[in-house]
Amino acid sequence: MTVSSAPGKVYLFGEHAVVYGEPAIPCAIERRATISVESRDDDHVRVQASDLSLDGFTVEYTGTTDDRPDVDVPASLVDAAMGYIDAAVEQAREAADAPDAGFDITVESDIPLGAGLGSSAAVTVAGIDAATRELGQPLSTEELADRAYRAEAAVQKGEASRADTFCSAVGGAVRVEGDDCRSIDAPDLPIVVGFDGGAGDTGELVAGVRALKDRYDFAADTIATIGDIVRQGEGFLDPESDSDLDMEARIEEIGRLMDFNHGLLESLGVSSRSLDSMVWAAREAGAHGAKLTGAGGGGCIVALDPTPETLTALRFTPGCEEAFRAELDDDGVRREA
Repeated sequence: MTVSSAPGKVYLFGEHAVVYGEPAIPCAIERRATISVESRDDDHVRVQASDLSLDGFTVEYTGTTDDRPDVDVPASLVDAAMGYIDAAVEQAREAADAPDAGFDITVESDIPLGAGLGSSAAVTVAGIDAATRELGQPLSTEELADRAYRAEAAVQKGEASRADTFCSAVGGAVRVEGDDCRSIDAPDLPIVVGFDGGAGDTGELVAGVRALKDRYDFAADTIATIGDIVRQGEGFLDPESDSDLDMEARIEEIGRLMDFNHGLLESLGVSSRSLDSMVWAAREAGAHGAKLTGAGGGGCIVALDPTPETLTALRFTPGCEEAFRAELDDDGVRREA
């Protein structure tokens, strides 16, 4: 048996705009998906997943990935979760030149499904890594990130960016602009996450932004402005930049830019009442900044606050099901014992 894990992520800036070639900066956080893979003697794929949680419900299924479990959660989310496993299997088979390879796969994750914390990227990255190593064909981090991106793009019908999968593969803070992906320096950020217990449909939300962009010039301008925010924020993240601000002041500036970014995402229609409520609760508690993270529509917000005030405020905010502090995870994909 071969076991790999990969981290989830939050976006400091740039989600949605990154789909159109603008830059984005996601950061890996210490919540992980762990995939165990064992080869079979036939070409079947058997999957056990007991941690694809959604609003208190746990999806549990066993069988080939062609069989969708009959569960009371949105079919699109279950289909997507299983689709990422399917796509990871196909990428591993192709990479190892083993089209008939069969696997027993176990998925464990403490990353909420569809919540904007990169659960699909983490499952895909860890799944491809574990399966290729089980077949005796380990991949470089660069090829792993590329194949994970291709898997996500297949599931999301070409609307994926490289940001989530690259961040999950390499860890830390990264900058992604089109096909240009690289790690960047970042300070220890006082990250707080609020989760409303729900999830957005990534494909539907991305398609909605595309429809706005195609119809209205302001939407295209909004996406370009998000790109400008990313470029501005990158300068405050870099400890070697020419800014004369100390790190505390830089983090305050990053927070202000996060506030701007959230407002622009809200104008594109990808926020929700629960996300906005958590954002405002964080700001009123004194956070340097707060915004949704990921596709939106429900799920998580990310705030910056070194004090306990935002964490406490979120825990008492109606609609917030969970709040936690998230440490930056410098490790990407990890080969587990």
